[in-house]
Amino acid sequence: MKAYVFPGQGAQFSGMGKDLYENSTLAKELFDKANEILGFDIKSIMFDGSAEDLKQTKVTQPAVFLHSVILAKTLVDFKPEMVAGHSLGEISALVANETLDFESGLKLVYKRALAMQAACEANPSTMAAILGLEDEIVENACKEIEGVVVAANYNCPGQLVISGEIEAVNLACEKLKELGAKRALVLPVGGAFHSPLMKPAEEELAKAIEETVFNTPICPVYQNVSTTAVTDPTEIKKNLIAQLTAPVKWTQSVQNMIADGATEFIEVGPGNTLQGLVKKINREVSTSSATI
Repeated sequence: MKAYVFPGQGAQFSGMGKDLYENSTLAKELFDKANEILGFDIKSIMFDGSAEDLKQTKVTQPAVFLHSVILAKTLVDFKPEMVAGHSLGEISALVANETLDFESGLKLVYKRALAMQAACEANPSTMAAILGLEDEIVENACKEIEGVVVAANYNCPGQLVISGEIEAVNLACEKLKELGAKRALVLPVGGAFHSPLMKPAEEELAKAIEETVFNTPICPVYQNVSTTAVTDPTEIKKNLIAQLTAPVKWTQSVQNMIADGATEFIEVGPGNTLQGLVKKINREVSTSSATI
């Protein structure tokens, strides 16, 4: 079975989506529609903006979403049997499996981005990648640190991202190095995504999600919170709301997709980060990038 996976924030690059715009009438229509929906020229920022321009959360999230979703819509015979997305990519996955329409998905992504940016500005915070330790060691170390610091992204075995208050994250990094981490690297991100510090953003996004129509999908989505196949729109909504303050359980999601029959993982969107993670989770499955 083919599993389509959708990247999150951090996959963006200058020039993203330009080839789609130039080679597909449908892509051109959707990029132009996105400018109308958002009320600013995101297309120009994606095609010609600097890395710095693309780094703002309110730009990055819709940009990565648009690249992924428009690419999926221009693929020939796109009939997904299972989908998943990493963090922000979960909303791309929900458009790909027809739970959400294009406009609803884009509006939710933009509201999510603005709410997360506001939460970051209100409470300065950060994230750090911890390499070379078992998950349990990282989890236990975070519990012993004073202040807010939690396991946020279970990316693959031996790679776990922690998230929280700046001082607590720095203290956790020092402790984890002492415990044998190969690396404990503070990431250049705007704030503590997938931690309790995102609670104000979660509350704001919850209203928008509750007001949005979620359809019955054409195939299951393996959500970051549940890690298992979900097709019930009410459950999908609940998991999507919880996602902002809960960890991204990518390792567990990929393992469950493989257990349910996935033999090929196709990354839809900018970059190839997810392919690398999938290979570290299971070397037996094949991985590739979607291309038109």
